[in-house]
Amino acid sequence: MLDPYRDGYAPHAGVMRITNTVKQDIRIKGRFFRGAAAMMLAAVAAGALAQTVPDQTVPETGGLDIPSNLQLFGKLDPNVRKPTAIVNDTVLTGTDLDQRMALAMALNNVTKLSPEDRDRLRMQILRQLIDETLQIQEAKSAEITVTAPEIDQAYARFSQQFGKTPTQMTAFLRQVGSSERSMRRQIEGELAWNRYLRKRVEPFINVGDEEVNAIRARLEAAKGTEEYNLKEIFLSANEATQQQVFANARQIIAEIQKGQQPFEYFARSFSEASTRAVNGDLGWVRAAQLPPELQSAAQSMQVGQVAGPIPIPGGFSILYLTDKRQVLTADPRDSRLSLKQLTIKFPAGTTQAQATARAADFAKATQAIRGCGDVERVATSLKAEVVDNDQVTIRQLPAPLQEILLKMQIGQATPPFGSPEQGVRSLVLCDREEPRSGNLPTSDQIQNQVEQQRVNLRANQKMRDLRRDAVIEYR
Repeated sequence: MLDPYRDGYAPHAGVMRITNTVKQDIRIKGRFFRGAAAMMLAAVAAGALAQTVPDQTVPETGGLDIPSNLQLFGKLDPNVRKPTAIVNDTVLTGTDLDQRMALAMALNNVTKLSPEDRDRLRMQILRQLIDETLQIQEAKSAEITVTAPEIDQAYARFSQQFGKTPTQMTAFLRQVGSSERSMRRQIEGELAWNRYLRKRVEPFINVGDEEVNAIRARLEAAKGTEEYNLKEIFLSANEATQQQVFANARQIIAEIQKGQQPFEYFARSFSEASTRAVNGDLGWVRAAQLPPELQSAAQSMQVGQVAGPIPIPGGFSILYLTDKRQVLTADPRDSRLSLKQLTIKFPAGTTQAQATARAADFAKATQAIRGCGDVERVATSLKAEVVDNDQVTIRQLPAPLQEILLKMQIGQATPPFGSPEQGVRSLVLCDREEPRSGNLPTSDQIQNQVEQQRVNLRANQKMRDLRRDAVIEYR
């Protein structure tokens, strides 16, 4: 049972949450609007003249002395900053970037991108590679090393998550245009940074009993209230850009509703909030913790629904409700299920008529299943694959399947779902373990979670310092 507590949510403030998960994965999720503008001064061509601009500053620039009717001397040419860089003498090549892009696309099942989206993804991956390089460099300066055998072990675990051996994963990475070297470097960066935090940050974090008791009291006071697991895309706007930004938000929603890319992809690509780094995830929030403009939207949304564009101070918000529940209250969606999944796949060259006919036969056969003991017989007759899973909860499944499984009895099968490209599936319910009533987390759990929360905050601050002090040369 997840036991949440949120310290608060404000449009211009950091957002923190405490969630009791197995890994005690507490992240700082917030939004802040970057009001500082960047000016680019270029040499003026011979004979060119510039007019004098009155020195009228704009208060929203965070103290920067920027004229309101500024004149730019020269243009920003994106070709000047190509997607390769030297970070404190460490070279990031075009091959590094291409392979990491291919890896990201393969792991997210993205096969096709528009030229604009591809350019945006390249710059995002470049920023990630720069951060990764800075983390490895900082860890080495703290005399932290990650050995090759340790990377081998992590690479094997990563491969196992995809049902592959390390050799098979290496072949897969080459097939999609990436490489084992790119994946191993990403692993090295994660291991090195985690060890740096344990050595240089965690020992200096302390949470007292008084603070823990206060959190427990607030959790108990919130018991039974409804909360929402939300993701958000924030687009900044002012009076001059309001109409254009609103139109852009409508276009993003239309693309999301097409279903070709997940909401998280658009959050990473377009959101201007700090939650962009975590796919727009706001975590679990109660309505009272949201800005007034978002409260009614969250309360009226259904799981899986997208709402917006919602006008808020500073711009527009697009919300996506991934789940909802009641604090510290047993929820049927937390029921643990034992399932058998049957899958049929269509060979290359299958026509639409053939696929429709076979899917109809599959639907008829699965609806006639007489309990889980009958699954193997039906699977043999259909030449279907069978996969067992007895560790999934209802809320981990897509929203349409959640509603179906909540109403199913033991031994029943879901209607078929899937696609001709990825196969058609059906789930058979073998057992259901009802959730227990929600309990307050223990003092130790709360203490560990708050400590991890503060470690993440210090980590974010350290990364800002490293970026600020780094010498980065773009080629």
